[in-house]
Amino acid sequence: MQIAICDDEKEIRDLLAEKIQKIFPQAVLTFYPSGEALLLSCCQPDILLLDIQMPGKDGMETAREFRRNHKNTILIFVTAFGDYVFQAFDVGAFHYLVKPFDDTKFEEVLKSASKQLGDRKKKEDEGAGEEANLMITTGGKHIAVNPKDIVYAEVYNRRVLLHTVNEDIEYYGKLKELEAKAGDDFYRPHRAYLVNFNYVRKYDATTIYLEKGQALLAKQNYREFVKRYLHYNQRRGQK
Repeated sequence: MQIAICDDEKEIRDLLAEKIQKIFPQAVLTFYPSGEALLLSCCQPDILLLDIQMPGKDGMETAREFRRNHKNTILIFVTAFGDYVFQAFDVGAFHYLVKPFDDTKFEEVLKSASKQLGDRKKKEDEGAGEEANLMITTGGKHIAVNPKDIVYAEVYNRRVLLHTVNEDIEYYGKLKELEAKAGDDFYRPHRAYLVNFNYVRKYDATTIYLEKGQALLAKQNYREFVKRYLHYNQRRGQK
């Protein structure tokens, strides 16, 4: 389990870390002294403990930006101010701890968050063997395609060309619809391309070179692509 602590006060970070290690000795902890540091990292924590009153980006602003790319992280606000509790719901906070709090309450909240995390992963594991294939209609035929077999896809003249590990499949459709169904292992680096991170072999500022073919990388998407690709490799290394 990965737990991140974002607080501008080192004493608080150390105190929370000490409490966590007593409850979950095997937890992997990462620390961030500011919202900016958290957002610039490739961190994908299971649980995030986030302060609100911080210099620069405050906790609420940080949480809103963080949520754009981290939908599943369990967010727990840890703050000395109770004024933001209703705003916390807007960013999907799991709990709102007001300092000072006793160890019993902290343990209760953290164990509850861990249970929710475990329940979620159990459901994901149960559904892993039932991964739905994509149904592609082309030439009057319906073809089942496993997303894991798609290297990349490209679109032109209202036609989508799927480059899979075994064959190329062309059909009428929209790349946006394919992107929505493909899953988190895919990224759209350019309006005309969708790539599977698993088959990326190298990249530069304009091009992604895949195991089979290559895709364009739009300049405005370069930083996000690198961030997502590094995170993908981090996730894969943890499995």
